[in-house]
Amino acid sequence: MPIGVDQLARLIGASPVTIRRDLTDLQGRGLLRRVHGGAVAVDLRGMPMPYALRAAENAPAKAAIARAVAALVRDDMALVLDNGSTVTAVADALTGRPLTAMCLTLRAAMALGTGGSTDIVTPGDSVRGESLHYGGAACLDALDGFRADLGIMGACSASPSHGLTSISSEDAQIKRAILAASARVMLAVTGDKLSRTSSFRFGALEDMDDLVTTPDAPASMLDEVRAAGTRVHLAR
Repeated sequence: MPIGVDQLARLIGASPVTIRRDLTDLQGRGLLRRVHGGAVAVDLRGMPMPYALRAAENAPAKAAIARAVAALVRDDMALVLDNGSTVTAVADALTGRPLTAMCLTLRAAMALGTGGSTDIVTPGDSVRGESLHYGGAACLDALDGFRADLGIMGACSASPSHGLTSISSEDAQIKRAILAASARVMLAVTGDKLSRTSSFRFGALEDMDDLVTTPDAPASMLDEVRAAGTRVHLAR
């Protein structure tokens, strides 16, 4: 629940002007998110969520990221598409393009398949739950025999201090395999994930060639990402 500027002013005895300035500073460091009239805390640790909720969360921002990623993809590339709702949005944006795509989720494969121009490769195993992602062993085997021009990845969390992290060991192993299979790697995440951490590390910022994120990403985090040599693209 958001806490208002006037409420904070009463609680700590500071002026509303000072409160607004401090809230802006805290948002810049990824510690809260400004809303109309006040601020709300951010989830600083990635947590498991049903796919339907993940897909609905920040849907317009994910669509903007997907368009920005699609603009950076060249025709006839070989891609790896990670699992996750943001990368599935990327698959939607790439529909109809002449590509070869290793899809680690059936949702991405179905989206690309409707266009009829993409050669689709999947791990070929059964899929799991409502997210329709393929199992870890099948993904690792498939990625071992595939070489991609570009790996497009999501992450539960990413921060300069903790690196790229996921909420499960299996997912972290898959993401490490994507790194190994891809000549270039692009991370597609909403800005709020640059303030979180999760339990299983799969890489460092230096492993990313490109970051596609939203303009609300903390400015200090983006500075550190650029310092690591990663190109930053803001999706609008």
